[in-house]
Amino acid sequence: MNISRIGIIGAGQMGGGIAHVFAVHGFSVTLYDINVQLAANGNAAIQASLKRLVEKGRLTEEAADLTLKRLSPTDDLGQLRDAELVIEAAPEQLDLKKRLFAELDQLCGPHTILATNTSSLPVTELAAVTSRAHRVIGMHFMNPVPVMPLVEVIRGLATSDETFDVIVALAQAIGKTAVPVRDYPGFVSNRVLMPMINEAIYTVYEGVAAPEAVDQIMQLGMNHPMGPLKLADFIGLDTCLAIMETLHEGFGDSKYRPCPLLRSYVQAGWLGKKTGRGFYTYS
Repeated sequence: MNISRIGIIGAGQMGGGIAHVFAVHGFSVTLYDINVQLAANGNAAIQASLKRLVEKGRLTEEAADLTLKRLSPTDDLGQLRDAELVIEAAPEQLDLKKRLFAELDQLCGPHTILATNTSSLPVTELAAVTSRAHRVIGMHFMNPVPVMPLVEVIRGLATSDETFDVIVALAQAIGKTAVPVRDYPGFVSNRVLMPMINEAIYTVYEGVAAPEAVDQIMQLGMNHPMGPLKLADFIGLDTCLAIMETLHEGFGDSKYRPCPLLRSYVQAGWLGKKTGRGFYTYS
């Protein structure tokens, strides 16, 4: 299956990053969000990222211009009708994603592959609301998408070999390493990462150490490039909480219980870097 037209749902940090990578590699990309301003903001963020790459000598001005010409921001979901692959990068809310997949199933042609960038939710359950479960798959990109080389490729129960092979080849075509995993809560990346972040939050909650100390110990003692609490702020504390809740519900194991301090921060609107405050304060 030859794929040249990509639709992306969600022009935020993840969706914008995915759009950026596909456009740089020559694909035509339609970037959708619920209103035109959000879609335009996503496009502007990509433009700013491309400008930085040009300034650093990693991309020519001509290549940056061509990349922008391949991007079409929109608030009209119908503009994704002719895409051969649609990647959903909406917030981690199962009901929202299921509504989107049901709508895309009606909108897109029968050969269109529907992918989700979910970081923890069941691909099989999303596929079940469509009439093309064999063409539904997970493509979990890492943040920041233009930099991180990994894509977790998650097969639902009904995902066909053909769909899997197409997505693996496509990930390779945009310079990523595709690693197959089974459809379990959190897959591999977040099943391992999020409990570590949650435990780091517990150490702050229980007064064992300050956030700076926790991060310094993990960086200097464990050679992590970024401490777990700084990373949590970067991911978004609301996203961290949603993933922990998915793990807790999916496995029914108390070891995945979200830390009460994480809940409190999310309730306060302290979501990390994107809101200016989390475990650290950002200007």
